Amino acid sequence: MVFRSCWKSRHKNGCGPSPWWIRPGLAALFWFCVTHIACGIGAVGETKNVVQKDAEFDVTYNDTVTSENQTIYAFNHTISRNKTEGVRVTVDVLSRGLESPILFVVRQKQAVLSFQVPLILRGLYQRKYPYNHVGRTLCQPPTRALSETQYFFVDVSTLSSQGTNYQLRVSRVESFTLQTDKKFSFTASPSQPQYFKYVFPDGLDTVIVKVNSDVTFPCSVMSVQDIQCPVYDLDNNVAFTGMYQTMTKKGAITVQRKDFPSNSFYVVIVVKTEDEACGGPLRFYPLRPDELIDAGNRSKAIDVMVSPAINSEVYVMGMLFCLGIFLSFYLLTLLVACVENKRMKKREVFQIPADMSPAETGKIPAAQYEYGSFADNGSTLSSEAITDSATSTDNNYGYMERSLESVGRSRQESLSSVEEDDYDTLEDIDSDKNIVRTKKFLCVSDLARKDKRVLSKKYQIYFWNIATIAVFYALPVIQLVITYQTVVNVTGNQDICFYNFLCAHPLGALSAFNNILSNLGYVMLGLLFLLIVLKRDIVHNRALVRNDLNALECGIPKHFGLFYAMGTALMMEGLLSACYHVCPNYTNFQFDTSFMYMIAGLCMLKLYQKRHPDINASAYTAYACLAAVIFFSVLGVVFGKGNTVFWIIFSVIHILATLLLSTQLYYMGRWRLDSGTLRRMIYIIYTDCIRQCSGPMYIDRMVLLVMGNIVNWSLAAYGLIERPNDFASYLLAIAICNLLLYFAFYIIMKLRSGERIQCLALVCILFTAVVWGFALYFFFQGLSTWQVSTDALSSIKTQEYTLTLLFLTQKTPAESREHNRDCILLSFFDDHDIWHFLSSIAMFGSFLVLLTMDDDLDTVQRDKIFVF
Repeated sequence: MVFRSCWKSRHKNGCGPSPWWIRPGLAALFWFCVTHIACGIGAVGETKNVVQKDAEFDVTYNDTVTSENQTIYAFNHTISRNKTEGVRVTVDVLSRGLESPILFVVRQKQAVLSFQVPLILRGLYQRKYPYNHVGRTLCQPPTRALSETQYFFVDVSTLSSQGTNYQLRVSRVESFTLQTDKKFSFTASPSQPQYFKYVFPDGLDTVIVKVNSDVTFPCSVMSVQDIQCPVYDLDNNVAFTGMYQTMTKKGAITVQRKDFPSNSFYVVIVVKTEDEACGGPLRFYPLRPDELIDAGNRSKAIDVMVSPAINSEVYVMGMLFCLGIFLSFYLLTLLVACVENKRMKKREVFQIPADMSPAETGKIPAAQYEYGSFADNGSTLSSEAITDSATSTDNNYGYMERSLESVGRSRQESLSSVEEDDYDTLEDIDSDKNIVRTKKFLCVSDLARKDKRVLSKKYQIYFWNIATIAVFYALPVIQLVITYQTVVNVTGNQDICFYNFLCAHPLGALSAFNNILSNLGYVMLGLLFLLIVLKRDIVHNRALVRNDLNALECGIPKHFGLFYAMGTALMMEGLLSACYHVCPNYTNFQFDTSFMYMIAGLCMLKLYQKRHPDINASAYTAYACLAAVIFFSVLGVVFGKGNTVFWIIFSVIHILATLLLSTQLYYMGRWRLDSGTLRRMIYIIYTDCIRQCSGPMYIDRMVLLVMGNIVNWSLAAYGLIERPNDFASYLLAIAICNLLLYFAFYIIMKLRSGERIQCLALVCILFTAVVWGFALYFFFQGLSTWQVSTDALSSIKTQEYTLTLLFLTQKTPAESREHNRDCILLSFFDDHDIWHFLSSIAMFGSFLVLLTMDDDLDTVQRDKIFVF
């Protein structure tokens, strides 16, 4: 055609005849092309010798295939609409070292399945694993007729010139349909995947597909796919459709009827070629890129059972139970408030005098020990202390003799426009602070000199700051977890989130609604605590307005800003914990712990504020320190695993921060950090410890700080040596240990000072301690975890691999699922949900302890309340 078109174009354009030497060449080229095309057509026709055989089920066919012959096996079988049978093709290649694989093509009515033998499956780093024994189940397209005969063909061919022996067997799978609550056992391997059909019975809308195995490895994948062809049942394509998850011993997927229009689905089980996805050891690298690796025997015995999930009545019962528990606290609080109001009215009518405890008499406790010392030496007070005590006593009597008019006048003066910084304009303020705060025996009146209105505004900043932090922190968190849940729902990859799959009840787009609902207690009890604090705040303000002497000059100064911040933090903990449980995983765990740090820090600040209202940290300083803690938490999660440099830096900062805080607490803020700090420290050690061998002036404070340093140094040493995998929990443990230590010290010192704990506070303490004990028991059940797999890390170190893959530096989802357990409460809540219930109640009780612990001092003059 090309030559003819060129020839025509030459004559069309007026060209003359071709030169004489071109004509013989064109003729020779023409005959050459015609001859070779004809030979090629003849060769193609002579290449394949196609043989078709009528074949039967359950018969093994031994045959040989070469590049010159092709065999077609024709099968027919009758299918019915009321009965589903599977058809399985099994192939064995008996020859080794093939230069070309054998290609098997199964042609069905609505699908085509093809695979080669040896079947080459690829693993991590594109390593190749050949399998000579292959078994595949054919896709069964649905039929509308009551009974229908279908034909399918198995074509066998190869490009190898050598004869290759193979065995072919096609058999029926009688137990192809899974039954509800009936266990079905089978064996699968990478080249012999298995899948079975399940049909929703009438009246059942949700089921749980549970897969179990007695052995951990080889790693496998379970998938739930719609009834369609083709079925993705190989390691390299099982993630293309449906829902899937890796598994070792346990796996579970909750399936809803609404997601499958045909009211049925396939349960597909695929054994992976390698175990790294399940936390197994890394395999060696091949010597050459194209080298084939012997995978060995990777068959796995597996049990599958489909069980009905809970119905809507269980959902309703679970929600009512959750609401009922926490609404009962509202009713109990209302009842206690009514009883307290009646008791207060009786006290006002009969004017019952307050008990005269040692703290109320104004006398220094002089039983077997001196206040401010744990030593039982019976020593008498120093002359300086006696003088200070006498002076303080005289001032107290004069102070008590003031009239109510003068008290009211001082109240009005305290409400004047005075800012806290105005005190620093006085020239003698620094010397006055040094004189007051360095006394051996301090009273609350010595550290409650600043204007009440200014301090109230100062502590209200805690509430407004944490409210602002909560808004800006929660909004991106909510957006992120919604994205996580959307990705899970769209991709079907259930390895993204670490649920307890055996007790994960979906609702709408949420995969584990029960884990989210159980966080309601934090929000409701946090709100209840805010209402209790608001009620106390209103009562206190009314007392101030009517110039009540007890409200003005007695008891621990009432500042509620930190209490408001604590209640808000508890509510935010519930919200962020719920967000975290939308899709719990390694990357968003800080959502669940950030406000735990804040709660622990605010509780410690509140304990310190009770006896040190004037010198407590400002909101800006406190939140800056908490931000630094969260910053280190993120660094520890990202860089802390096995990083010695990080742990050394963190331990040094931890110890230095402990020493700095200890110095600040011991000297009541009356020390300065400058170039002469080291010189002064050496001088004090020389004069007090070496030259005079005298003990510390503030024994109680020194005992607390020494114990605190021992605890923190021990925790720092533990972290440096052990390097815990879960850095966020390790950091939270540091905060909780310090809080418990300070709280125990406060209780002991309160009792040693002659104060008492009222009945309500004592009940709260005992109740909270018991609830915390049960809560921690359920917390340590560990239904899911993503802590680092020690075996995987040791394997990495042994083989000297430098890997940054995330699943190699954390526990895999398959390993996490080994800890999954069934629901234990109302068939709706698991152990972790109970931890949510109990921990929210315990936190609420802890807040009530802080709120009511010093109610016994409400009628005691502040210059008779000791500071510790």
